[in-house]
Amino acid sequence: MALTLPTVAPFEIVPELQAIALAYSNNKLVSDKVLPRVRPVTKQAFAWLEMSLEDGFYIPDTRASRRSAPNQVEFRATLKSAQTQDYFLEERLPWSDMENAAPGYDPRTHATEMIMYLLALDRERRVANVVFDAGSYADGKSVALSGPDQFSDYAGSDPVAMLKTAMDAMIMRPNKMVIGRPAWSVLQSHPEVLKAVYRGLGDSGNATADEVARVLELDEIIVGEAWMDSTKRGKTPKLSRLWGKHLALIYQEALANNDRGITFGYTVPWGEPMAGGWEDKNIGPRGGVVVRAGESVAEIIAAPLCGYLMQNVVA
Repeated sequence: MALTLPTVAPFEIVPELQAIALAYSNNKLVSDKVLPRVRPVTKQAFAWLEMSLEDGFYIPDTRASRRSAPNQVEFRATLKSAQTQDYFLEERLPWSDMENAAPGYDPRTHATEMIMYLLALDRERRVANVVFDAGSYADGKSVALSGPDQFSDYAGSDPVAMLKTAMDAMIMRPNKMVIGRPAWSVLQSHPEVLKAVYRGLGDSGNATADEVARVLELDEIIVGEAWMDSTKRGKTPKLSRLWGKHLALIYQEALANNDRGITFGYTVPWGEPMAGGWEDKNIGPRGGVVVRAGESVAEIIAAPLCGYLMQNVVA
């Protein structure tokens, strides 16, 4: 397979490993749904347009007289700059591992798959952190819940009313909800949610994501399931949820990219994921192979006004 990156890699691209890096996906991870990848840029440093929402709501004087030219309008956008970050890992494989591998098992393939998984998990953390950060939203478009307002207080809270109020306060009505599993498990069984879903015929059980999306007039509810180990390597694992107890309402435009459209956020790749390796005589007594894989991307929050954040929606 021909190398399609805009620059030459400083190591040999192995077609079989490159194909794994390009094809790798993990259905349990949702970062590509939350901040979708747009078309790749050709340079590591790139420009992106922050569209002016004012242009879509200001009503100019459209009257035209018999002889004078119509009023002129100007559509504005702020040109901003960003740069992709390299995210790569490598594994060193002794030749003894290669020679003693079971039939049909290639340690290089396994190394590439595991590297791409770890890179995807790291990206999941980055996206969760930026999407659930109040600093990613416009003033007045984030709130931290406490006490009876939290959805885990079934007696005091009304999530349906609260979510609808937040959605009505947004300039661009959201079409997606991003929510962590601990928050979703509470929300989907909340009595007020079940009453809305089943039209008052029941207030116990679990509503599906599609059912709640229909009630809230959303295209999709994206539930973040991923775990991470927060301890140092070699210590007893301590797992925690990457997406936590928060939710975000966002507007996503499917065709938006770094030079057109209004959307909450996206991911800009530089080139494609890459994978390959080289021989290293200093690995073990017989030498070995270094496998390296990774990608270069930038996560962009393009329109903070197109989102609304609710933190700590459950206790």
